[in-house]
Amino acid sequence: MQPLSQMNVREVEEALYNDPSPQMLCACQNDPRQGVRRLAVRLVKDQQAQVREQARIQLLLVEEKKLWNQGFLLLAGIDEAGRGPLAGPVVAAACILPSLFDLPGLNDSKMLTESKREKLYTQIQAQAIDYALGSAEPAEIDALNILQATKLAMKRAIEGLTVRPHYLMIDAVQLPAVNLPQLPLVGGDRLSATIAAASILAKVTRDRLMVDLDALYPEYTFSKNKGYGTSEHMKVLRRLGPCPLHRRSFAPVKQGSSVI
Repeated sequence: MQPLSQMNVREVEEALYNDPSPQMLCACQNDPRQGVRRLAVRLVKDQQAQVREQARIQLLLVEEKKLWNQGFLLLAGIDEAGRGPLAGPVVAAACILPSLFDLPGLNDSKMLTESKREKLYTQIQAQAIDYALGSAEPAEIDALNILQATKLAMKRAIEGLTVRPHYLMIDAVQLPAVNLPQLPLVGGDRLSATIAAASILAKVTRDRLMVDLDALYPEYTFSKNKGYGTSEHMKVLRRLGPCPLHRRSFAPVKQGSSVI
């Protein structure tokens, strides 16, 4: 590599990020050019951020490590999206992550921006040992109630896995109908990396589905509200009544009288 003094700032940047060794960093920190010194400052901040992120991810693996140490190597995280909306299905995901994965920013889907969720969705699919999705439709939600329909969607997601998990880590609920050992964690999507990954798969899948369903009933703007009871959605619901995608057992929907 040519001497640092013979490189322009852009060349130094490329060299520094290709070789972030202490010697290279020290040379940049002592370079007379302000632009080069700024590169060194930025690299240090990036490295510190990476250390903090790795530490945060390790905190999300506390429960996983307990189970791995007991010999349960294939852990399926289970979570759902869509318990609260007035319309559309509830969607669940089951996801088995490897013990070593690279998913910076992994977190509860509700704490992420849409663009970050989309990026992680693709990364999780690429890195997961296995994953599957399940859903329960509005008619099933009305017939069973939302909790039981959520459990049904989760059961369907688990049954869709091609790799049989050793243990289930589930956000908040237990699944008596599934004959596998399981750990229900209240707030699990914020406590467990495995459940967080499932939450992202479920959330992105359901959001995309609601965008597609918007074309069937455009008056309700499902592509924007995803079926949740926003003020705009409620105005249309009061004016037009529920459509076939609405959950008629939910109190705000019951108030609609006309049927499309």
